Amino acid sequence: MNTLAQLLKNARQKSGLKLREAAAIAQMDAALLSKFENGQRLPPEDQAPALAKAYHLDEASLRRSILAEKVAVLLQYETGVHELLMVAESRIEYLRSERSLILPEIPGVLMDKLIAIDALKTTWQACKPMNKSQLERMRQYFHTEYTFESNRIEGNTLTLQETSLVINEGLTISGKTMREHLEAVNHADAVAFITELATQQADLDRRTLLDLHNLILRGVDSENAGRYRSVPVRIGGSRHEPPQPYLLDKLMEDYFIHYRQQRDTLHPVLLAADMHERLVSIHPFIDGNGRTSRLVMNLILLRNGYTIANLKGDPNSRLAYYRALEKVQADNEPEHFYTLVADAVETSLKAHIELAG
Repeated sequence: MNTLAQLLKNARQKSGLKLREAAAIAQMDAALLSKFENGQRLPPEDQAPALAKAYHLDEASLRRSILAEKVAVLLQYETGVHELLMVAESRIEYLRSERSLILPEIPGVLMDKLIAIDALKTTWQACKPMNKSQLERMRQYFHTEYTFESNRIEGNTLTLQETSLVINEGLTISGKTMREHLEAVNHADAVAFITELATQQADLDRRTLLDLHNLILRGVDSENAGRYRSVPVRIGGSRHEPPQPYLLDKLMEDYFIHYRQQRDTLHPVLLAADMHERLVSIHPFIDGNGRTSRLVMNLILLRNGYTIANLKGDPNSRLAYYRALEKVQADNEPEHFYTLVADAVETSLKAHIELAG
């Protein structure tokens, strides 16, 4: 019998309640409570309030016991449990802490880059095309390139020209899968969505995030589109293991709290990189985490007057991207990823200014 089961059984017996009486208070089936007390089944975390009431236990303590039992079940057959717990503790602290996701002191090279980026933003806003059709042509050019590169990072084989034909002309490319076509169209719609949100100065919140993800997986995986995952996932080739699904609600709640706390204090480029990395590390979705995280990054940039930052998908750039992410995820070192994003923002602004001139 596990510790949680013993805790529940002892608490009920101490209260002098019969199993059916406790079940009536908890508004649960007596057979289900019996399984909880015999260690045959673990109660879901959301049942902690009802169980605490029925068993006269402190709700917070009971919830911790449920989570501890789940961790014990996950690790019972693993070797090196102590090391695994140390890694997990470090990573969860990173994901939940305000201070750990902010560089204690921004390195001089990165600070200089941020100053240069803000000067470029001022130049861009001064030379931004006033002609609406010219601005729309620029947007189509850069948004198409962004869709191509973001999808290429995830393995989509459409070329830049093919991507343009699919999303701008509605053509079907022979030899390419329906999924690849849908990924192009969906991503283009998602870019239009964040552009409109930025124009309206709409903020990042849970609804916006789920709507974005729904667009990305629309027609590709409708069952999981716009929903947090309910199963564990692994990232191939990475030392980072995303959190278990029962931790997601709390981690995502903390994610949005962190955003609201930092949006007016952290430099927008660092904030965009931070929210990108944090989301892809939590990995709240079955699929589409990378594309959605990059869209969140660009929503924040657009809201703050910057241009679309395009992280490239060629083999060398993709490898650098994954390595920079892993430096944060496995080693808690965000500087490399912040610099990678800052470089992309700088490159984008220069390209926009050149085309506008």
